[in-house]
Amino acid sequence: METMPHHTGLTWRRSAVFSVVGVIGIGVQLAGLWVLKGRLGVPLLAATFLATEIAVLHNFAWHVHWTWADRPASARETLGRLVRFHVTNGLVSIVGNLLLMTLLTVYLGLHYLLAHLISIGACALANLVVSNAWVFRPDWDGDGQAEPCGAEEPR
Repeated sequence: METMPHHTGLTWRRSAVFSVVGVIGIGVQLAGLWVLKGRLGVPLLAATFLATEIAVLHNFAWHVHWTWADRPASARETLGRLVRFHVTNGLVSIVGNLLLMTLLTVYLGLHYLLAHLISIGACALANLVVSNAWVFRPDWDGDGQAEPCGAEEPR
């Protein structure tokens, strides 16, 4: 079965590619956190924010060119997608990571890198669903307004 529920256009392939991008993004985020906190001495929550932002931008670029490459967009729409990606994935990742990092490191005493891995994993599924349904929606027209759904994604 290649396609998940038809109304979503979310395929197993797209989910797998999203996961690969996410795993690469985890490496980017952990490396960023290690450099910022471990080597440069940036305070933990500031370093977490910056590392997460770097990973969000990294992941967006990969998603545009690989995960949702079948949903091309103009430069203007790509900018709109970047804004939507930040509002959704960025917000979920940044707020989720900050809250979970505080809980896991301050209150549960976990090492910051292990806590960060757990935090990233906790945000991933929500980001996939929101990205597919809203950020990279195939039926956005040039003015950023959604058109009625109806056409299925080609198989």
